[in-house]
Amino acid sequence: MSVQVTTLPNGLRVATDAIADLETAAIGVWVDAGTRNEPAAVNGVAHLLEHMAFKGTARRNARDIAVEIEAVGGHLNAHTGREHTAYYARVLAGDVPLAVDIIADILQHSTFLDEELARERAVVLQEIGQAEDTPDDIIFDRFQETAFPDQAMGRPVLGRAEIIRDLPRAVIGDYMRRHYSADRLVLAAAGRVDHDAILRLAEAKFDALPGKSANGTDPARYVGGEFRDERDLEQVHVVLGFPGVGFDDPDYYSSMVLSTLFGGGMSSRLFQEIREKRGLVYSIYSFAAPFRDGGLFGIYAGTGETEAETLLDLVCDELAALPRNLEDGEVARARAQLKAGLLMARESTSGRCEQLAQQLLIFGRPLTVEEIVARVEAVDGAAVRRVASRIAAGTPTLAAIGPIGRLASVQAVAARLR
Repeated sequence: MSVQVTTLPNGLRVATDAIADLETAAIGVWVDAGTRNEPAAVNGVAHLLEHMAFKGTARRNARDIAVEIEAVGGHLNAHTGREHTAYYARVLAGDVPLAVDIIADILQHSTFLDEELARERAVVLQEIGQAEDTPDDIIFDRFQETAFPDQAMGRPVLGRAEIIRDLPRAVIGDYMRRHYSADRLVLAAAGRVDHDAILRLAEAKFDALPGKSANGTDPARYVGGEFRDERDLEQVHVVLGFPGVGFDDPDYYSSMVLSTLFGGGMSSRLFQEIREKRGLVYSIYSFAAPFRDGGLFGIYAGTGETEAETLLDLVCDELAALPRNLEDGEVARARAQLKAGLLMARESTSGRCEQLAQQLLIFGRPLTVEEIVARVEAVDGAAVRRVASRIAAGTPTLAAIGPIGRLASVQAVAARLR
């Protein structure tokens, strides 16, 4: 196995996936904190911090950070999620020390200057505005908030505009000190890398991280319900969902197979029945979104005002019928899609790097390809039927934006599934 993992004395985990015949490497730091770790009063601080980390340190201003990485042809980026935040780079193998130096610098020595904060607040407010103007984007935030109301799991990753406008500089620094401790970070690298060399870089560069911090979050409490936003649009954008399964749930891999065969590709039930046979949509798919302590299973579709009611009826009928008429060929095809996706992702250094970091944060150890494939292969028709019945029995969540006058209520959806 090419993967090696070492925990430094300060608690920082260093993981590498060496691929000797490449000329490039992906490297980054994944943080075991995200939107879920925010108090309600500072919703959006994790995302704003991700932006501010690139806006200057004691040694580099914002332009220096961009120029240094691009001067060697590298790429530097970051993203914030509900449970994790990531800062990562893609560089030529010889420029790995520079990438580590920059990432370590922005995660330990960012200055958060007032003038930079004012500018970046404006940028994030533009990002929020853009999301609000994109119904097939913002619908997922509304869905999440309806499924998990009045709790961190339901709050938007981008934050709320009224909070971002007034978020003090001190709050950003406090969030970073509380959550960016060494024991909650994984430094991961994949490609043409040497584990011992990365270890030496980590020991030298990550020497100013905060001490161990608490990692408490409130349990996710799925509630469900309905969100409706009447807008003058050409389409109704709909997400229908149910309580799903978490990463450590025995039905985790079964739910992934279910999502794939139900709405994961052109051969899936939803695509074939609702788009190909009836022409009701251009876009329709299902998704399984696992978390540490639960998850969501959902279906997104965009359709016309007059087709909306028929669409929901058909989705409910397909979900209710699946345990009764599931075919072995569907399960085999979905397993093959999942396996192929896993193996194709491993042809990307960025994919391997992120996969390794996330496995350490979620499971506490790297998983071998053979282990994952075996778990996918173990999913049979009985397992898919079981998880489909389990999901359909849950309280539904319905979120819709657009001309929604003919769209059925969430109560009608629940009654049809019963």
